[in-house]
Amino acid sequence: MTTTESKVTAPPEPTAAVTVDAASAAPLPRDRQRTYQLVLATVWLFDAILQLQPFMFTRGANGFSGMLNGLAPGNPSWIAHTITWNGSNVYHQPILTNTVFAGIQFLIAFGLIYKRTLKPALVLSIVWSLGVWWFGEGLGGIFSGGATPFGGGPGGVLFYAVAAVLLWPSEGSDSPFVAARTVGVTAARTIWAVMWLLLALLCLVGSGRSPQALHDLVAGMNSGQPGWLAHIDRATESLFLHHGTTMAVLLSLVCVVVACGVFLPPRITQWSVVLAVVVFALIWVAVQNFGGILAGGATDPNSGLPVILIALLYWPLELVRPVSGGRSALAATGEA
Repeated sequence: MTTTESKVTAPPEPTAAVTVDAASAAPLPRDRQRTYQLVLATVWLFDAILQLQPFMFTRGANGFSGMLNGLAPGNPSWIAHTITWNGSNVYHQPILTNTVFAGIQFLIAFGLIYKRTLKPALVLSIVWSLGVWWFGEGLGGIFSGGATPFGGGPGGVLFYAVAAVLLWPSEGSDSPFVAARTVGVTAARTIWAVMWLLLALLCLVGSGRSPQALHDLVAGMNSGQPGWLAHIDRATESLFLHHGTTMAVLLSLVCVVVACGVFLPPRITQWSVVLAVVVFALIWVAVQNFGGILAGGATDPNSGLPVILIALLYWPLELVRPVSGGRSALAATGEA
């Protein structure tokens, strides 16, 4: 009688292909620069929608042309002339000009969404932002003395151009913060310092430190706001009327501290970014009223939102960048 021996088959050794497949299945790290590019696209899309409000297509003091002409007084004559020239064109062709304006902003927004059109859209974003800052915002009120950061100075759309420069696509991934990927660390820090020192200066010049002017700034935006926001406005008006100069000096000091923060170790930079975001979030709500969008008649969300976006571009990546073993850089250094 013949017996058949049973054979035990050993499990196959894992192959390199399996290892490669497992590695390829791992999720890719998030591209923070791309995330912020899409945030900028969303802001432009929102601006384009605001451009389609009915009053923007009408003539007269309550129309878009009247809004533009109201920005001319207080500027040097040659600047005022360019603003009124633009207002005149809008007055004579309100439907055509406003349709073109809205179309350009839609073009920027959708161009930023698709990678193939990203670079042309960023170029258009920079050029259009500077044009709107001049002809549509009167240079943010810098020459008229009304460019306080509480009210949006030196012009909300100017920050769109700064964000577009800092978000120019780059393959670099070892930068200490997103803003440095394209322009480099030194240039990015210089842009940050210039921006915040300018804000600090604007807090103290012109009407920036005037309690009555700051009070009137908030009072002028109170009409038509929801009840909860109007209640916040009344508290802000009272604060500015009694402590306006103190608040202006305090904001100026905050801006100086934030300007210095990016030159310090990552942990301190992180706290300076948090300070910038919190302060301008409060300003955006309690002073700028979200740019007046809830009351109608706003053309953009004002400066609070783009300033916050730019601040986030300087968030230290050294504190969140993954290292071997899936641990964060923060954990790897043994910091709590």
